[in-house]
Amino acid sequence: MAEHYDVLVVGAGPAGLAAADAAASHGARVGLIDAQATLGGQVWRHDVRSDAPRVAHSAFRAVESRTNIVHFTRTQVVAAAPDRLLVEQEGEARSLGYASLILACGARELLLPFPGWTLPGVFGAGGAQALVKQGWPIAGKRIVIAGSGPLLLAAAATLRKHGASVVAIYEQASAKQLAAFAAALWRWPQKATQAIALRAALAGVPYRAGAFVRAAHGDAQLRSIEVQVGKNIQTVECDYLAIGYGLVPNVELAQLLGCALDADGRHPRIVVDEEQRTSIANIYAAGEVCGIGGRDTARIEGAIAGHAAAGVRQAAIKLHSARRKARRFSVLLETRFALDPRIRELVTDDTIVCRCENVAWSALRDFADARAAKLQTRCGMGACQGRICGTALAELGRFARGGLRPPIFPARLATLADADFAANPTDPFIDSNQENFA
Repeated sequence: MAEHYDVLVVGAGPAGLAAADAAASHGARVGLIDAQATLGGQVWRHDVRSDAPRVAHSAFRAVESRTNIVHFTRTQVVAAAPDRLLVEQEGEARSLGYASLILACGARELLLPFPGWTLPGVFGAGGAQALVKQGWPIAGKRIVIAGSGPLLLAAAATLRKHGASVVAIYEQASAKQLAAFAAALWRWPQKATQAIALRAALAGVPYRAGAFVRAAHGDAQLRSIEVQVGKNIQTVECDYLAIGYGLVPNVELAQLLGCALDADGRHPRIVVDEEQRTSIANIYAAGEVCGIGGRDTARIEGAIAGHAAAGVRQAAIKLHSARRKARRFSVLLETRFALDPRIRELVTDDTIVCRCENVAWSALRDFADARAAKLQTRCGMGACQGRICGTALAELGRFARGGLRPPIFPARLATLADADFAANPTDPFIDSNQENFA
């Protein structure tokens, strides 16, 4: 028998916390699901050496003080059926029912293949930041930060705070694009203040615009990188490289549930209305899953979704103006940090694209669709289920990720055999006609 909640929220980052608090403020019984052991998501991930910002503590207290919010920690959503989710919590299966569902699943890094990117010592920028926050020893190590977007500055500041020697930051956007981005920040004073604080924390660290990593070199460990700076190519010695090209919405659960996605562009986002409602009447979405917009946008959208899911539309309407202003920031990000086409051309025939199954670009470049590539090469069938290679291939213009079927994340066989889900042959959980390159 499924546990039932008036509102079920997936994701305990800024959007999910705001959604849970807003819904609970109207008396709704709320379930809050997250894969981590603590509240905060990726943005406010617990740092072993630094305290969370005040805005994060305020959000934590608001949720923790609500007796009508149940927080499911270390919990992954495995499958979905109408009005219920199958989750796995520390090895145990649970079926969670809901009247309304809010998807606040956040985003993941966009990682693109280039020669040497699989060498030990090469990390995603956000991944390196997360590892350091959890205690990964970085003190005294030379690290280069590269890629695109504001995440680079945040990652560099965290790594430096933990004792890393940040050699340089290489931003692929041009100096002209960055100047236009900075000139527009007056519309979002909090973001302008945050950017100034980050630059101050990185005083003395070279910051190069119009620059990107072409290749990484080493034997069993990263030793140096090759960087394109303007028309020149430089070799930079380092112990680690943290690289990421922005963020991609996590829409897998929405796709499994049948929510409409915006297919305009290489990476889909969830389509929502003014109340953050998806194409399915009792399912809402907020934050990065609706398009990358940052923490402030996520919090506003989460609150709108929470109020609307609890049936209090007037409270949601009051936030519409703030949401429209915040969402304009996502347009600014997309415009000013658009990817340099040369970065998509770095992959060579022997560059590994699917790291889980060790599949090179030469084995993938001639396929027209994800299904054929998967059947012939096993690309996308590893532990990450194509979250890295599938997204990279879409960005490289080869083919979009295919249809999705459960499990969304690897799970125990006992969880997959959960009687509550397997008993109904019409559930999408066991629809063998769906294809999976997720």
